[in-house]
Amino acid sequence: MTTVSLQTMTEKLLVQKEGPIGWIIFNNPARHNAVSMSMWESIPGVLETFEKDPEIRVVVLKGAGEKSFISGADISEFKEKRGSKEATDAYNAAGDAANRALQEFSKPLIAMIRGYCIGGGCGVALSCDIRIAADDSVYSIPAGRLGLGYRYEGIRRLIDVVGPAFATEIFFTARKFNGQEALAMGLINRLVTVDELEKYTRNYAAMIADNAPLTLKAVKRSVIERFKDAEERDLKLCKELVDACFASRDYEEGRTAFMEKRRPVFKGL
Repeated sequence: MTTVSLQTMTEKLLVQKEGPIGWIIFNNPARHNAVSMSMWESIPGVLETFEKDPEIRVVVLKGAGEKSFISGADISEFKEKRGSKEATDAYNAAGDAANRALQEFSKPLIAMIRGYCIGGGCGVALSCDIRIAADDSVYSIPAGRLGLGYRYEGIRRLIDVVGPAFATEIFFTARKFNGQEALAMGLINRLVTVDELEKYTRNYAAMIADNAPLTLKAVKRSVIERFKDAEERDLKLCKELVDACFASRDYEEGRTAFMEKRRPVFKGL
């Protein structure tokens, strides 16, 4: 299968298209893939490109190298990028826009986690729909060791995934959790060996990409709305997307393929 590389604002964020799978690679291995401001700024545009590409059915996020998914924010640039209130506000806005773009992305997102998944790396992983991790993965939100304030949105996201008891344990202890602990908490969906990780993730992504895109889009929208406060949920949009599934040619294809005992070929139409 041909892999096509796409241009981004920074060489620290690599983007590839491989058939129906899009790849976003955090490429800062010298700093364990710590996320720089330019990386945050690039994410919304990359996701918009994948959003508009009908060939892309699922997107996988991974870290470059063998040691880390994302180790948090790139602290080496804090003096320059967060040296004043104005600079800090701009930095936070870039991070918020990136995470919002991840959370609002209409297609399935998979985090492929190896090694360190720390701080903001946990935030990125939590913004994905499915987290597949290697057994060498390590998780931590060390805000309590750094004196950082953590905003409501980030804490709520963690609570929604692992529940309040585990969320408070993660924050209160600020310790590192291994892959087995993360699996038990529900922080990750699947835990495999290092050697299996990429093949397993590719196969999982391909399995998802083989399903009806309109169905997945409708499900994803309901999940997105569930994360919102009740008065902010767009249930009308959820219903419209479900109705679109039943009015689609893919629905007819799915029924026909089932009756004919063959694999359906979905077009997203």
